[in-house]
Amino acid sequence: MIMLRSALFNVAFFAITFVMTVAATAVRLVAPRYVLPVALAWARCLIVAMRIICGIRLQVSGLENIPRGAVLIASRHQSAFDTFVWFTLLPRCCYVLKDDLLRIPLFGSLITALRMIPVDRGAGGAAIRSLLRQADHAVQEQRQIVIFPEGTRSEPGKPGELQPGVAALATRTGLPVIPVSTDSGLHWGRRAFRKQPGTIRILIGQPIPAEIGRKAIMTALEAGMAALDRTVPGEISGLDKPVDNSVKRSRP
Repeated sequence: MIMLRSALFNVAFFAITFVMTVAATAVRLVAPRYVLPVALAWARCLIVAMRIICGIRLQVSGLENIPRGAVLIASRHQSAFDTFVWFTLLPRCCYVLKDDLLRIPLFGSLITALRMIPVDRGAGGAAIRSLLRQADHAVQEQRQIVIFPEGTRSEPGKPGELQPGVAALATRTGLPVIPVSTDSGLHWGRRAFRKQPGTIRILIGQPIPAEIGRKAIMTALEAGMAALDRTVPGEISGLDKPVDNSVKRSRP
């Protein structure tokens, strides 16, 4: 039954993504400012499909730790789920992503329209400079920057090494860094066809001030994410009451 539900979800995933990509492409031509709401609708549809088809729900704790306005979210990355869920949790989400995605027909042009932050991970110092320039624009627009500091997806319980780009972003922009942990990989694994029913948990920690400097930011981020990891998976305690954010944004 799980394999059948997983197959149905994969069909729904690609169908929803295709329809929304075509719709967003049309919207981009006549009213570019409405492309972001289309991305939000896409993410919401996928979360609803996950719940109905696969029996996967979403539980988020710690949303009150995210201040209004521009902010830097540093999240664990275990699943493709992580790459769209933040559209539903933040008012003006801006992902840092690999520039390979720009080469996907139609979808790549929408990434540009959404003003995401593509980075060429093989460009060394030039990649960091490009990242910082684009982040400056995101801050001016009061957007919430989401970065996966491990650089790639990791397996549950086996986090990767944090890359220093997140500290460079924080010190350049002055934005607080919000550590985030998740167990999304338990239900939608890396390169896994099977989708396991259950509850994906996202835990959001306390802000780390940018003023403490790059080295201290990395140390605090390591510690903060590790502390959240020890809470996920399992019972959530010591934080706010978990809420189901399946189709609801955290802020208007």
